[in-house]
Amino acid sequence: MRYYLVAGEASGDLHGGNLVREIHLQDKAADVRCWGGDKMQAAGATLVKHYRDLAFMGFVEVLKHLRTILRNIDFCKRDILEFRPDVLVLIDYPGFNMRIAEWARRQGIKVVYYISPQVWAWKEGRVKKIKRDVDKMLVILPFEVDFYRKWNFEATYVGHPLVEVVRHEKEQVPVRRLGDKPTIALLPGSRGQEIKIKLPIMLQMVRHFPQYQFVVAGAPSQPDSLYHQLIGNEKVMLVRNDTYNLLKQSAAALVTSGTATLETALFGVPQVVCYKGNPISYWLATKLIKVKYISLVNLIMDKPVVTELIQHELNEQRLLEELGALLADSDRRRQLLADYATLWHRLGDSPASARAAAEIVALATD
Repeated sequence: MRYYLVAGEASGDLHGGNLVREIHLQDKAADVRCWGGDKMQAAGATLVKHYRDLAFMGFVEVLKHLRTILRNIDFCKRDILEFRPDVLVLIDYPGFNMRIAEWARRQGIKVVYYISPQVWAWKEGRVKKIKRDVDKMLVILPFEVDFYRKWNFEATYVGHPLVEVVRHEKEQVPVRRLGDKPTIALLPGSRGQEIKIKLPIMLQMVRHFPQYQFVVAGAPSQPDSLYHQLIGNEKVMLVRNDTYNLLKQSAAALVTSGTATLETALFGVPQVVCYKGNPISYWLATKLIKVKYISLVNLIMDKPVVTELIQHELNEQRLLEELGALLADSDRRRQLLADYATLWHRLGDSPASARAAAEIVALATD
């Protein structure tokens, strides 16, 4: 069967790569074409466009690149029609993928959405479009099933794909030491614009904790020159394609909001969540987004398990206070690790990629 997958970010490429691998295992004759990244390509998909050319963050940034985005959407539609897939699989990335879903429905193409748009956070009315345009919704957060049910739409919880990824890493992959000092991980995100805003603030911690080694996890889509320009003369290490190895040996982490907060928690690393964006984009977000937290850890647990420093709160003094507390307060660390254990249990141990692939293959062959 023929499968067309669309992912637009690093996290989508990670989960898409595991999904492509499982599709090939369950359908030996699978022909997979994708928008995504290196991981999806390595898993056996033909890569049409890399996510590094697609990722624009925030309202203002999207408006600035609107012409490019619209050209990409038109090209994606043409490529899907030429490929003629038995099923179209959309992975997160809602601003782009919701448009593709609406168009695909009119073409009579079966649509699976894997990793739901965060309609529970903002634009809840988009559920009506999802009900109209999506044949099957596969969700990875437990509370999303109940959310969709109240809209009279059945979603399938397949488990969270990060659980299987992290378990394999912890159990099967040995740690490769990065140095002799205890380590603090800096995860400033994958987009150039967010790295330029957040990494300089994170780097202010280096002089306050000379007994620690600070290591930046470089994003695959960003050049070394970006990081070296921001790091300057600081004694900070940059690693590539080694984030999980870094987390396995870190005493603490400063993490940009998003999937990385959940990854860090599953590895059992105390963290401070850092978010700062374009002021206009942030102001608009405060008016439109209706969740209590920005990190997946706190959203899933429905309480402030990890500290979130947002916008003006993300400054040198507050970051110093929170990082210092994580490193020095043993009671706080114990409580945090206990909450992390509950988080893992709440997500469950389901092999998410295999379950999602089974649902997709079944729909393709139906």
